[in-house]
Amino acid sequence: MPAGMAFLAAITSVVYYHNIETSNFPKLLIALLFYWTLAFITKTIKFVKFCDNDVGFSQLRFCLTGLLVILYGMLLAVEINVIRVRRYVFFKTPKEVKPPEDLQDLGVRFLQPFVNLLSKGTYWWMNTFIKTAHKKPIDLKTIGKLPIAMRALTNYILLNEAFEAQKSKRSSFPQGSGSIWRALCCAFGRPLLLSSTFRILADLLGFAGPLCISGIVHNVGKGNNTIRPQTKILGVFFISSQEFLSNAYVLAVLLFFALLLQRTFLQASYYVAIETGINLRGAIQTKIYNKIMQLSTSNMSMGEMTAGQICNLVAIDTNQLMWFFFLCPNLWAMPVQIIVGVLLLYYLLGISALIGAAVIIVLAPVQYFVATKLSQAQRSTLEYSNERLKKTNEMLRGIKLLKLYAWEHIFHSSVEETRQKEMTSLKAFALYTSVSIFMNAAIPIAAVLITFVVHAHLTRNADFSPSVAFASISLFHILVSPLFLLSSVVRSTVKALVSVQKLSEFLSSEEIGEEHDKSSELRSADNHSKYQAVPLKVVNRKRPAREDWNNYSSHMRRPINITEADDFCVKITNGFFTWTPEGPPALSNIDIRIPQGQLTMIVGQVGCGKSSLLLATLGEMQKISGNIFWSSSPSDSETGEDVSPEKESSVDTEFRKRGSVAYASQKPWLLNATVEENITFESPFNKQRYKAVIDACSLQPDIDILPHGDQTQIGERGINLSGGQRQRISVARALYQQTNVVFLDDPFSALDIHLSDHLMQEGILKMLREDKRTIVLVTHKLQYLPHADWIIAMKDGYIQREGTLKDIQKSETELFEHWKTLMNRQDQELEKETIIERKSVLERTNLRRTMYSREALLKDDDDDEEEATESDDEDNLSSVLHQRAKMPWRACGKYLSSAGILLLPLLVLSQLLKHTVMVAIDYCLARWTSDAIAGKTELEPRNCSTCEDFNHSPYSKVFSILCCLGIVLCLVTSIAVEWTGLKVTKKLHSSLLNKIILAPMRFFETTPLGSILNRFSADCNTIDQHIPATLECLSRSTLLCVSALAVISYVTPMFLIALVPLAIMCYFIQKYFRVASRDLQQLDDSTQLPLLSHFSETVEGLTTIRAFRYEAKFRQKLLEYTDSNNIASLFLTAANRWLEVRMMQWISAQYQSLCQPWPCSQRGPHEHFPNLLQEYIGACVVLIAAVTSITNSLYNKLSSGLVGLGLTYALMVSNYLNWMVRNLADMEIQLGAVKRINGLLKTEAENYEGLLSPSQIPQNWPDRGEIQIQNLSVRYDSNLKPVLKHVNAHISPGQKIGICGRTGSGKSSFSLAFFRMVDTFEGRIIIDGIDIAKLPLQTLRSRLSIILQDPILFSGTIRFNLDPEKKCTDSMLWEALEIAQLKHVVKALPGGLDAIVTEGGENFSQGQRQLFCLARAFVRKTSIFIMDEATASIDMATENILQKVVMTAFADRTVVTIAHRVHTILNADLVIVMKRGLILEYDKPEVLLEQEDSVFASFVQADK
Repeated sequence: MPAGMAFLAAITSVVYYHNIETSNFPKLLIALLFYWTLAFITKTIKFVKFCDNDVGFSQLRFCLTGLLVILYGMLLAVEINVIRVRRYVFFKTPKEVKPPEDLQDLGVRFLQPFVNLLSKGTYWWMNTFIKTAHKKPIDLKTIGKLPIAMRALTNYILLNEAFEAQKSKRSSFPQGSGSIWRALCCAFGRPLLLSSTFRILADLLGFAGPLCISGIVHNVGKGNNTIRPQTKILGVFFISSQEFLSNAYVLAVLLFFALLLQRTFLQASYYVAIETGINLRGAIQTKIYNKIMQLSTSNMSMGEMTAGQICNLVAIDTNQLMWFFFLCPNLWAMPVQIIVGVLLLYYLLGISALIGAAVIIVLAPVQYFVATKLSQAQRSTLEYSNERLKKTNEMLRGIKLLKLYAWEHIFHSSVEETRQKEMTSLKAFALYTSVSIFMNAAIPIAAVLITFVVHAHLTRNADFSPSVAFASISLFHILVSPLFLLSSVVRSTVKALVSVQKLSEFLSSEEIGEEHDKSSELRSADNHSKYQAVPLKVVNRKRPAREDWNNYSSHMRRPINITEADDFCVKITNGFFTWTPEGPPALSNIDIRIPQGQLTMIVGQVGCGKSSLLLATLGEMQKISGNIFWSSSPSDSETGEDVSPEKESSVDTEFRKRGSVAYASQKPWLLNATVEENITFESPFNKQRYKAVIDACSLQPDIDILPHGDQTQIGERGINLSGGQRQRISVARALYQQTNVVFLDDPFSALDIHLSDHLMQEGILKMLREDKRTIVLVTHKLQYLPHADWIIAMKDGYIQREGTLKDIQKSETELFEHWKTLMNRQDQELEKETIIERKSVLERTNLRRTMYSREALLKDDDDDEEEATESDDEDNLSSVLHQRAKMPWRACGKYLSSAGILLLPLLVLSQLLKHTVMVAIDYCLARWTSDAIAGKTELEPRNCSTCEDFNHSPYSKVFSILCCLGIVLCLVTSIAVEWTGLKVTKKLHSSLLNKIILAPMRFFETTPLGSILNRFSADCNTIDQHIPATLECLSRSTLLCVSALAVISYVTPMFLIALVPLAIMCYFIQKYFRVASRDLQQLDDSTQLPLLSHFSETVEGLTTIRAFRYEAKFRQKLLEYTDSNNIASLFLTAANRWLEVRMMQWISAQYQSLCQPWPCSQRGPHEHFPNLLQEYIGACVVLIAAVTSITNSLYNKLSSGLVGLGLTYALMVSNYLNWMVRNLADMEIQLGAVKRINGLLKTEAENYEGLLSPSQIPQNWPDRGEIQIQNLSVRYDSNLKPVLKHVNAHISPGQKIGICGRTGSGKSSFSLAFFRMVDTFEGRIIIDGIDIAKLPLQTLRSRLSIILQDPILFSGTIRFNLDPEKKCTDSMLWEALEIAQLKHVVKALPGGLDAIVTEGGENFSQGQRQLFCLARAFVRKTSIFIMDEATASIDMATENILQKVVMTAFADRTVVTIAHRVHTILNADLVIVMKRGLILEYDKPEVLLEQEDSVFASFVQADK
C-alpha cells in the first residue's frame, strides 16, 4: 500500500508540474517545494533509523529508502536553486517570469527544447502534430520557424567564434584541417558528449534483457519459489535484494523498466546527435556562403574552382560531416558494448564463449573488407552514373537536332553503352551488398553454432541450461551489432576527414580585395564583437558587413575637389590588372575617366579586354598597381540597399570605393524566381517604372505568352527562356534599379536589329541618359556610336583612344574611317528616326514555340476556370488525403512484376524458408537445452559414477544441419533480393530510355527538361541502390515480427488475447506515422533544392551581386533557406524518435489499465488515455510474453526451454517492430520513383513506321530537290490553333528560297513541317514525287539537312560532332570545315579533327559553334538544305563569305533560308514573306523591292 501511494504521489507531482509549466504560473511550485521538503525529511529520518538498527545494503527496503533520500534531495536542491536564480518568490522585488522568447513567437512550433523532461523523453508534444498531419498535408507553414538556438545564424556565430579562437592561437596556420576540427569540437563538442553518455547508458541497459531472460528461465526451471521474508526488524519483515530478484515476475517487471529506459536513452542519444549534426551543417553552409561572397573572381574564371565543386561541398561534404557527428557517439560506445558483452558471455559460458566471440571478431575485418569494396563499387557506379547523366542531359538538350538528323539511335546506343558499364559496377555493388547482408545474418548463427557445440561436447559438467543458452543468443546478437557498425563508422570517419580537408582548401582560397582586408584586419579587431551582435553582420569573417556603405562621410576618403567630383564618376590612373596574382597583366596602363551622368561606350575587337575593364572598375580583378577613384553621388543612397541604423567604423569606410552599380553581364544571369522578381531584384515595386522598363525591353509580348505572365517561374525550376529573352530580362533589371551608375556589358548580342534599336532608344537613351544616370555601355554595334557622350576604344588590353566621336574623328582619322566602314549605315540619325517610326507601326508578337502548349489554356474563359477550381477544391483535398493514406501498391506490383516469373517466386520462397529454418534452429535449441537440464536432473539423485552423461550428439547434429541450412538460405535470400533489384533496374531504365527518345517533340516542349532528367538521375538511383536494400530490410523485419509473434503465441496461447489490441494500436501508429514521415521526407527534399540552387546561382552571379552591393540580402536569403531545410530535417528526426519510442514502450499504459481500469468519462477533453494507449508497444510484447510464459510454466508445466524461446523472440519483436514501420515508410517514399517512371512509360511514341517499304523508296531520293506544298495547315497539337494555314508553294529543283517575317509568323514551323515535327492536319508536302507523310520518319529525316538557330555541339571530338554516323572520310570533313571558314581554326587545335569539344561546345565562341553546325549540315550533302536563322551569331563579314559559298557550293541544291538579317536573302531566287501562319508575299526579291507598299521592302530598309 505505501509503495502504491508513493507511486500515485510521484505521478500526481509530475502532472502538477506539467500543468504549472503550461500555465506559466511558477508560484504554484511552492506546493511542490513543501512536498519535497517533507518527503526528504521523512525519508531521511527513516534511513537514519535503519542505519541505527544495523539494516544494511543486503536489505531491499534499505536500498530503496536510500535512493529516495538522494532523489528528493536532488529535487529539493534544484527547486531552491531555481527560486534563487529566478527570484520569482520570497524576495522583496520578485522578477516577472516570462516564457522563452521562442515561445512568445507563435511561429515557433518545434517545442522539443522547451517541454518538460517526460515530454522530451516520450516526444509527447509531437502527438498533436502527427494527428494534424493525417488531416492535412504538411508544409513549411505547418512546421513553423526554428527556435533561435537552432537557427543557422546562431550556430554560425558559435562556429565563427571557435574559428577566431583557433586563429588567434595558431596565427601561422589559421585554416588547416586540424584547426577546423578543433573549432568544430569547441563549438559542437558538448552536445556530443551528452549524446555519448546517453548512448553508453542505453547500451549498458541493453544487457538487462539477456540477464533478465537468464534469471526468469532459471527461476521458472526451479518452480519460481514465492518470496518468504525471513528477517523481522522493528516489527516489519524485510526482504533481501537477492530474494526479491529471485522471483520471475519481479524480473519481468524489471526487464520492462529496463527496456523503457534503454529505448528512452537511445532515442535521446540519437536526437541530440542528429540535432547537433543539423546545427553544424547549417553553420558550415553559412560559413561557406560567406566565403563565396569574398571569393576572387579568378578562382572561378581560371577553372581553379567550379560551381559544381562548390555545390558538392555544400550538398555532399556538409552532409558527410553531419552524419559523422551523428555516428560519433558510437566511437566511445562500441568498445564499452564489446567489452561488457564478452565479459558476460564468459561469465555464462566460460572458455567456449571466447571461441564464439573470436569467430565474430575474426570475421569483423572480412566485413570491413566487404564494406570497403562496397564503397569502391559505389564510387565506380557514381562515376558511370555521372557520365550517363551527362550524355542523357546532352541528348535531351539536343533532342530536336537528333530527331531532325535522325540520330536518335546513335545517342541511344551511346547512353546504353555507358549504362552497361554502370550495370557492371551495379552488379559488383549488388554482389558486395548481398555478401554484407549475408554476413550480418550468418555470423551470429555461425558463432552460436560453434559456441554451443564446443560448450556441449568439450566442457565437462557444463551448465547447458535454457537460461544460459537463450541469454547467450541475445548477447551474441548484441555483440554482433557494434562490430558490424564499426565499418560504417570507419567509412564515415574517412569521408569526414576528406570533407574537412576540402573545406580547409576552400576556406583558404584567395579572396577578393585582400590587400585592403590585411591592413584593416588588425584595426577592426576591437569592433569584432559588435558585428557579431547584429544579424547578417557576422557573416563576413574578414570584413564587416556591407549594408551600411552609404552611411560614411565623404571626408573619410581621398579628398576630391568639387569640380573634379562633378566631372567624373569613375577614374582609373596608371592601372595594371590581372586575373591571377602570378599571371601577366590582362589590362595594362589604364588611364581613363568616365563622365558623371553621361553615356560612355567601350568598343573594340573581340578579346581586347572590354568586359575585363568593367570588372576591374568594379573591383573584381586583381590590381597590380594604380588607383580607382569613385566620386560620391547624392543618388547612391537611393539604391534600395538595406541601411542599418548602426554607423560603420571609419576603418571600413576608408576602403569603401563605390556605391551600388546596376550591372548587366555579358552572359545573362537570372534568379530562380518569377520574371517580376528578376526585374525588380529586391527593390520596391513601382508599377509605372516596371511597365516602362518592360516596354523599353520589348518584353510584354513574351510575358503575355508565358503560362502565368510575369509571375512565371524562370531559371532552373521553371521554364527555360531563349537567349534573347534572358538577355532582355537581365538588361531590364539594370534599367529598373534606381542606382546612379549603370554598367551594360554587350546587351545587344542576342537581340535582332529591331529589338536592339528599341532598347537603345527607349531604354538607354530615354530612361537612363535623360535621367542623368552614368551609363557605361560595352558594344559591338558601332552604329550607336553617334549617341555616345564619351567613347573608350580598346585594343589588346590597353586603351587605344578615349574622347568624344568628334575628337576621335579629328585625331584618329584612320580609326574613324574603319568604324564608318563597319557601321554599314549612312546618315545614322535620320535613318534611326525612320526605323523607330516604322517600328511603332509594325506589329511584333514574340511567341515562344515551346509555349504553344499554353495557348489552349489561354483561350479558355477565366471565369470558367475559377468556377471549376472552386467546385473541385473540396473533392480534390479529400482525394489527396485519401491518396496520402494509401500505400502505392500498384507501383509495388509494377516493381515486383518487372523481376520476372522465375525470380519473384524464388524471392518469396527463399525468404519464407529462411525464417522457417531460423525458428526451427531456436526451437531445436529449446528442446536440446530442456532435455539436457531434464536429463541432468534425473541423474543427480542417483549420484553414481557409472551412469552415462547426457548424450548431446543427436541434438548437436540436428542443430548443426539446421544452422548450416540457415546460413545457406541467408546467402540465397540476399542474392535473390539484389538479383531482383538488378533485373528491375535494367528493365525500367531501358524501357524509359526507349520511350523518351522516341517521344514526339511535343512532349519535350511541354515537359520541363529538369523533370525528365530527374527520372534518369534521382529516380533511377533510388531504384538502382535503395529499393533492393529497403525491400530486404522490410521483408526481414516483417517476417521476423510475424515469426516471433507466432512463436510467442505457440508457447503461450494466452498471448493471442493481448495481441489483438496490440495489432490495432500498431496499425494506427504506423498509419499516422507513414503519412507524416512521407510528407516530412518530401519537405526535407524540397527545401534542400532551393538551398542548393541559391548556392549555384550565387556562384554564377557573384559579380552581379557584388556590383549591386546585395551581399547582405543574399545572405539573408541563405539563412531563410537553411533554416527551412533544417526545421524540416529536425521534425523528421523528431517524428522518427516519436515512432520508435511508441513502438518500444506501449506496455506501461496497457499493463496499468489492465490492473486498474479507468472509466471513459474520466478521459478528459484532450483524450490523454487513447494517446497513452499508443505508447510503448515493444515493451508491451516483452512484458505480456514474460508474464504469460511464467504463468503457463508454473501452472501448465511449460518447459523452461520454451519460456526462454518465447522471451528471446519477444525481445526480437521489440527491436524489429519499429524497423518494420520505418522501412514501410521508406519503401512508400521510394516507390514514388517507380510510380513516376511508370507515368513516363505511358508516353506515346512518334509513328516511325511509314506506308512505303524501303524497296519502294529510291536509294538516292530526293535526287532533284523539287518541293510542292499543297494547302498545308499544321499545328503543334490537336487542341491548339494552327500555326500554318492553307500554305501553297512550289519550289523548283536547285532554287534558293528566302523566308522572312516577324518573330512568331510561322517561319520555323514552315521548316519543321518538312521533317514532320509538327502535326499536319490538312494538305501535304510532296518532295520529288513522294508524299512525305507516307515515308518512314527515319528515312525522311536522314535524307534532308537543316541548320537550327541555336547552335548545338556535343561533348566528344570535332569528328564526332560533324559525322557521328562515321560515314565520311577525313577529306570530306576538311572540305566541309573549309566551306564553313573553320579549317584554319581546327588545324591550329591539338589533334585536328580529333580535338576535344567540351559540353555544349563551351570551348568555342558562339559564332564558331554556329559555323560547326553549318559544316555538319554540309557534310550530309543532301539535295534539300534548310537554314533556320543559321547566321544570327556570326559577324557580318563572315556571314557575307558564307552566303557566297552557299550560293556557289550548293548551286545544284535546293536551299531554303529563314532569314534573321533580311539582306542575306536579297540574292535568293524567290522570297516568301510570312505573317501569322499565312504567306503574305511570294515573288522574286527584285520584284518585291520595286513595290512601294511591300512588307519585304520595309524589312530591307530597316536592316540597312
